[in-house]
Amino acid sequence: MVKLNKIYTRTGDDGTTGLVRGPRREKFDLRVEAYGTVDEANAFIGQARLSTGGMPRIDRILARIQNDLFDLGSDLATPGEDPPDGAKSLRVTQAQTKWLEREIDHANEKLAPLKSFVLPGGSALAIACHIARTVVRRAERITVELTSVEPDVNTEVIVYLNRLSDLLFVLARLANANGEKDVLWVPGSFTQSNGD
Repeated sequence: MVKLNKIYTRTGDDGTTGLVRGPRREKFDLRVEAYGTVDEANAFIGQARLSTGGMPRIDRILARIQNDLFDLGSDLATPGEDPPDGAKSLRVTQAQTKWLEREIDHANEKLAPLKSFVLPGGSALAIACHIARTVVRRAERITVELTSVEPDVNTEVIVYLNRLSDLLFVLARLANANGEKDVLWVPGSFTQSNGD
């Protein structure tokens, strides 16, 4: 377990940060940006949980996701292969992604098929899930970019983030009375209303 007695160390005052292993990195390093964006997504999921009153299943799902995202951040903060004589690094696994897929399938059974794209709107929980979803998508894009310069990235991280954004979309629809209160995109609505 992690034990934190001192919150500030002053080691980052020079604009660098330490990873789990390897040399220190600049704080704008792509790997740091990737796990920092995952951390941001996790904070937004925590904020979404403030609006889950009356929806304990969604709260439990989001709680599990928050823990998985800490695993994922640790994965991204641990570049390179494990040393043969050292402890195994924490990595996101296919089992975690499969759990997301099962939750997507279970939740989607309750939803009517979409006839248009969904706008971020409706209930407070739905909007919070949409905000978290967009941050997860950004984390995914940054991680994909990271793989182009550091090929040792666990590819399951990208798959997990991709599925997570899908799950957050479905949870947003659940939060909108199983999709009944979804706010749907009306293409060209400005011109249809004559600009009024």
